[in-house]
Amino acid sequence: MIIGKQSPFNIDVKIGDLCLPHVTSCRDLGIQVCSSLSNSSHIANVVNVASQRCNLIMRSFITRDTNILERAFITYVKPLLEYNSVIWSPQTITDIRSLEKVQRQFTKRLPCLSGMPYNQHVDTLGLQTLELRRLIMDLVYCYKIVFGLTCLDMNDFLKFSPTQATRGHPYKLFVPFTSRYCTQHFFLCV
Repeated sequence: MIIGKQSPFNIDVKIGDLCLPHVTSCRDLGIQVCSSLSNSSHIANVVNVASQRCNLIMRSFITRDTNILERAFITYVKPLLEYNSVIWSPQTITDIRSLEKVQRQFTKRLPCLSGMPYNQHVDTLGLQTLELRRLIMDLVYCYKIVFGLTCLDMNDFLKFSPTQATRGHPYKLFVPFTSRYCTQHFFLCV
């Protein structure tokens, strides 16, 4: 797979006698990665599978007890929407809305919440929006990197603020400028 807008090369890559195919996307650890480094195709796939599971839950359960349906959603659908979101976190409003739409539509189908706005659905059920959950997961992962709780070296990914005149704690992170679109929206600054 060639990353970026480069023209495809004409060299065949082989392992032994097996010629490897030229691809524009591949799946690694359950995440669809495409050559433009856009996560839209992965998000569309996740939304499709999660919506199917939501419909399956609503068809399979005879009961309309809100607590049971909410537990089924948390158990069977939410892990799909949150799996490795630190890596594929959406950048466009369209992707963010399509992910949030899965939870919005499911909570709208619950009997006692059908006429309320989405914010009240979330508050009534004691849930958090998926966007807030992704932000929390990003912050937790950043904390783990900074304090050495992962096998990653912080100096390879994050940098502390170069100015020492910052108020508060000494752990303020510096976001360097990048002109490349592919690294502009990444969690980690490489």
